[in-house]
Amino acid sequence: MLIPRASLPALLCGLMATLTGVGVARFAYAALLPGLVEHGWFNSQQAAWLGAANLFGYLLGALSANRLASRFGNPALLAMGYLLCAGSFLLCVWPAGFLWFSGWRLLAGVGGAWLMVVGPSLAFACVPVAQRPTLAAWVFTGIGLGTLLSATLVPALLAWPPGLSWLLLGLLCSLAAVLGLLGVRRLRPLLTPPSGAYPSHSTHSLPAGRLALLVVAAYALDALAFVPHTVFWVDYLARELELGQVRASGQWALFGLGAFCGPFLVAWLVRHLGWQQSLLLALALKALAVTLALLAADPLARSLSSFLVGALVPGVVALTSGRLAELGGPDAHRQLWGRATAAFAAAQALSGYLMSLLFILGGSYRPLFLLGGLLLASGFALLLFGSRHLQPSRYPE
Repeated sequence: MLIPRASLPALLCGLMATLTGVGVARFAYAALLPGLVEHGWFNSQQAAWLGAANLFGYLLGALSANRLASRFGNPALLAMGYLLCAGSFLLCVWPAGFLWFSGWRLLAGVGGAWLMVVGPSLAFACVPVAQRPTLAAWVFTGIGLGTLLSATLVPALLAWPPGLSWLLLGLLCSLAAVLGLLGVRRLRPLLTPPSGAYPSHSTHSLPAGRLALLVVAAYALDALAFVPHTVFWVDYLARELELGQVRASGQWALFGLGAFCGPFLVAWLVRHLGWQQSLLLALALKALAVTLALLAADPLARSLSSFLVGALVPGVVALTSGRLAELGGPDAHRQLWGRATAAFAAAQALSGYLMSLLFILGGSYRPLFLLGGLLLASGFALLLFGSRHLQPSRYPE
């Protein structure tokens, strides 16, 4: 799965956007959270609310990205997204208070969403259709790569105040911004293919709109369900299970490794099972993996949970996008994917606040993982219902 040299600018554009927007600006906070509490910057309740603020910012960014990109242009919006993400770390290297951190966590979410909405789509538009599946696999590894980098940096600096970790992550975002914007400057857009150039591969008895609605609903349930792992997993292991931050951060690195491998595993799966069946399998596995967190005192259970959930975070994103493209065709995909992204962001923000509230009321993370597993099982049930009304579609060769 090599990328042609001519497509390297597109790779830089997409990869640096996912690395910064989600891998660092979003997921690095999970590794930082225990240190903020242990060094007395915030209590556990405040730290949970900071995670929720980031999710709300992501919702605002997802809802505004297309309109702002149309007004200011894709390169300008990407630059603003990188600026917010880097600034959210560089301007939080000292304990400036809860309101200051809340504002910057929210802005990091806004900037991260701009990068995620605009970066990959701009990259895909500048490579031939035949190269897009391979490019997509590489672009979405940025989520895992960013997670791995944050999981490596933060534990190495445990003996130092948390501000040093925030500083280095800010510098990492700045470096990614330089590389990503360099790629944007060297992009060469392709001519837009005529409408209807690509046939639909789906045959079904339910209207495509109803099937797409089921896919979007399942995607929103996935967003509700994965918040416990992507916000609270490290803190759950480090403090509630008393494993310590070093071992907990090791699990976060395993999560990042899974996120790095996930897009490639999904590409292989789709070629053998098709989009619909692959998405069903992914949701079932993710429900099991999230629920395994209840057995996280066992090393094998927590390692499987870390790797599988990590792999299926970008995996479900790619599978949902592919399934919607299959149902609606290229012409309708942008609209369907925009609605799915907005639904995901809204569900994620809602889950962030509700999960934080449940933790504050109950004092334990364990019920959150059980709830996450049940929500994913519900998404699986929705798609299973839909699959009974259409013929299984195959990955187009």
